[in-house]
Amino acid sequence: MTITLVLTGPLFQEIEQTARLPLETAGVLLAGIARAPNGEIRLLGRGMRWVPQDAYLAREGDHLAIASQGYVPALAEAECIGAIPIWFHTHPGMIGHPTPSMADRKVDQDISDLFRLRSGSELYVTLIASPRDDGITFTGEVHFGDGGKAPIDRLWRVGDKWQLVNSFNSSAPQIPAIFDRSVRAFGPDVQQTLGALRVGVVGCGGTGSAVSEQLVRLGVRHLTLIDADTLTESNVTRVYGSTPAAVGKPKTEMLQSHLTAIAPDLECHTVAAMVTLEKTARELIPCDVVFGCTDDNAGRLVLSRFSTFLATPVIDCGVLLGGDGALASINGRVTTLTPGGACLVCRDRIDLARAQTELRTPEERIRLENEGYAPVLGGIEPAVVTFTTSIASAAINELLERLIGFGPSPRPTEVLFRWHEREISTNNAKPRLGHYCNPESQKIGKGDGHPFLEQAWPGA
Repeated sequence: MTITLVLTGPLFQEIEQTARLPLETAGVLLAGIARAPNGEIRLLGRGMRWVPQDAYLAREGDHLAIASQGYVPALAEAECIGAIPIWFHTHPGMIGHPTPSMADRKVDQDISDLFRLRSGSELYVTLIASPRDDGITFTGEVHFGDGGKAPIDRLWRVGDKWQLVNSFNSSAPQIPAIFDRSVRAFGPDVQQTLGALRVGVVGCGGTGSAVSEQLVRLGVRHLTLIDADTLTESNVTRVYGSTPAAVGKPKTEMLQSHLTAIAPDLECHTVAAMVTLEKTARELIPCDVVFGCTDDNAGRLVLSRFSTFLATPVIDCGVLLGGDGALASINGRVTTLTPGGACLVCRDRIDLARAQTELRTPEERIRLENEGYAPVLGGIEPAVVTFTTSIASAAINELLERLIGFGPSPRPTEVLFRWHEREISTNNAKPRLGHYCNPESQKIGKGDGHPFLEQAWPGA
């Protein structure tokens, strides 16, 4: 079982700055929780509640003592918003070890029952951080109600910059020699991050297959592929890894076979179902980042909400060719959704009426279309491998740029391509007031509550 702590950029910076203080500092990190079907757990940071200065009974560089009023209000808030309270403190110093001392273990014994009782959570979770030149190092533990416990293995920072931090003293695997050219470009740390990332790809057509192959060739070794369709003859012209002999096979099965031939050590989980089904969408919970390569509005609606409620970056791709038999316009889009940024609805990138129609069964669609209560869905859109591949490469560029930081900051959250005019533009959209993606809504990192993503699901 892997346990990941996810922190937004501002929350990470708040903890990092505090870890650099010369005195030990404590607080309660409020977190949502998401449990994946494979047993993995993600703790999603929602806010930090620091112990007020007047609640410290003692505070030095190597120890502290705190009165209960320093953390009890945070426990009440955790119960109110349905969050997990994580007991956090620092071990200062650039050579400090964020490992629990005997005094820390005694504190855990003293307060764990109170944390559970006052917050209404079965879990007691601890986190210790120490500063480093490039950020922080940490250890953490999740104590379960049955007496068992497990370490927090990794910390995933999301926002304008993305960073994966493994727990203190964890061993990094050796980088295979095949990635020598990549390491020369962006260094060993980024290469190791790519190998450790859990990446989801929704849609395994022209764009999704190109995204997946580039990810694997870059060194990604944990993939979840989602697509309900089978390969058709017309797909062969642009779906990477496809051949005429594969026509009729599930796209996920075909792509998995192709990718594992490139990288036999690839862990590739496939789901041959629509992401608009709750069971399917939950398969994305373990992912650190998701590429949206679906061409339907309903699927984009799910991924847009997923980015907020699971605090998971989503890189959404789209290509639109205009003209009937003669290209008149060639438009592409790569939109990067991160917690606190505008979702696809706020950006007007989703046709909500069509999304509602796409969520219905084929029989319901036909009936409502005939009665005039639902928009008629369009036919097959034109697609060309040149342009789907270009958008796939642009999407991968957004992943690399946020891991490496070779571009301007703050980074744009959307890149628009107009190939027919040879123009590229960027923008940074803000969430609408009152919308779920707005930080004021307090939906960021809420986790896998009921209903999942706070939306209605077909068949629910």
